[in-house]
Amino acid sequence: MALPTNGRVIISTTVGEIDIELWSKETPRTCRNFLQLAMEGYYDGVIFHRVVPGFLVQTGDRTGTGAGGESVYGEPFEDEIHPRLRFAHRGLVAMANSGTKNSNDSQFIITLDRADELQGKHTLFGRVIGDTVYNVLKIGELELDKNERPVYPPKIRSVRILDNPFPDIVPRITAEEKRAQQRAREEVQREREEEMRRKGAKKNTKLLSFGVDEGAEEEEPVEFKKKAIFRPDLLDNGQGSSSGSTQAPTNPVLTELPDFVTKAPLSMAKGSEKSAQPLDDEERKSSKKKDKESDITNIRSQHASEKASSLTARQTEIEKMEADIRKLAKRRAGEDSDDESRKKPKRSYLEEELKKYEKGRGLNKRAKRKDEADVLAKLDLFRGRLKGVQASDERQDDAGEGENEGEGGIEVGAEESGMEVDDDRGFLGHMLHFPKDNTEEVERAERDYEVIDPRQRGARAKEEERERKRKEKGGRHRNRHGGGR
Repeated sequence: MALPTNGRVIISTTVGEIDIELWSKETPRTCRNFLQLAMEGYYDGVIFHRVVPGFLVQTGDRTGTGAGGESVYGEPFEDEIHPRLRFAHRGLVAMANSGTKNSNDSQFIITLDRADELQGKHTLFGRVIGDTVYNVLKIGELELDKNERPVYPPKIRSVRILDNPFPDIVPRITAEEKRAQQRAREEVQREREEEMRRKGAKKNTKLLSFGVDEGAEEEEPVEFKKKAIFRPDLLDNGQGSSSGSTQAPTNPVLTELPDFVTKAPLSMAKGSEKSAQPLDDEERKSSKKKDKESDITNIRSQHASEKASSLTARQTEIEKMEADIRKLAKRRAGEDSDDESRKKPKRSYLEEELKKYEKGRGLNKRAKRKDEADVLAKLDLFRGRLKGVQASDERQDDAGEGENEGEGGIEVGAEESGMEVDDDRGFLGHMLHFPKDNTEEVERAERDYEVIDPRQRGARAKEEERERKRKEKGGRHRNRHGGGR
């Protein structure tokens, strides 16, 4: 019999949902790590990077290589092997490790069959329930390459927590905040790329790469051909051109400088840019850190402001509804006062009924007394009749007159010819007589019934057997004495 579970999550994947129950009482640190990573959205977008047909599927690595992963404790945590949790069937969820003890991070496996070889080596902390185990079996049937990696790996979309046995978990960053931060980072990167495109500079793919532009060829640097600036008014005053990097020619007929003159400053600018490149990288790294911190603070402040605004909006709506209710109550109170002035005050149904009972309370008492008096009178009349019957029976016995057994000595009222009158009072003279003992019943029972006692039958059989043996013994004794003669 399996141990009772405490905790439940649903993993939404591209092949369907996976419903998992957790053994948080037996493996508290492992379940706490799994639930906090799920709250922080760590598993969102993670692929199933390894499939061993008929054995297990593995996921939980954000890099998708099987060599990554992290725990909420900042370092790999220890195993939690429970003796009553065994890899006895498919659909069991356990932690994956690096092949050594106490090396658990974020990767976990789901078994596809009985796996006794994993017993005592991996922490078993959950099981797949219901028909969702067939979605795990779908993953085990995918097409694989030589390294047990699916050709088209399925992906975890999100993890929904239905029952959290650890209400004290505080995520470092929630999944919603993480998604908002990612959207903000992508928006900032898009704005940077747009700005660099407007300036005409080369796109720097080292800032944030999504794997799309890795195989693209490098673009050649764009060179701009500058024209000479000719200002005759400045030449007349004897001043040089301050805006250009080269001095204007003295010949007013010359309107354009040669190519080698215009390209030289560009090459010098390139050299200066190369020399200043390390400084730009450091500044970019520091700006990235500042952007991350500002993004998190902005997201949290925006979330708090939205929550406060929703609360204030709800409060204003409640206040408005209360004001409307008060107005309706005042209006109804005014209408009631007008109606009361016009009509007589109405009494409740309960008051009316109580009034009825109060009015008839004395009458009911008198009627009750009258009924009791009638009953007592009838009872006295019945007693008198019984006594009259007994007295008439005694007089008949003394005078030796004929007995009237049917009526008990009471004369039945005369009946008119052709008319039946139900006036039978003979029951008043009936009397019950019981015999003093049950001799008659005993005699009838002995006459009509035969009592068979099995103990008597057995005793009789034993007596007959002893009698037979006695007779046989006496016969042998006589034969012996007769032979001696």
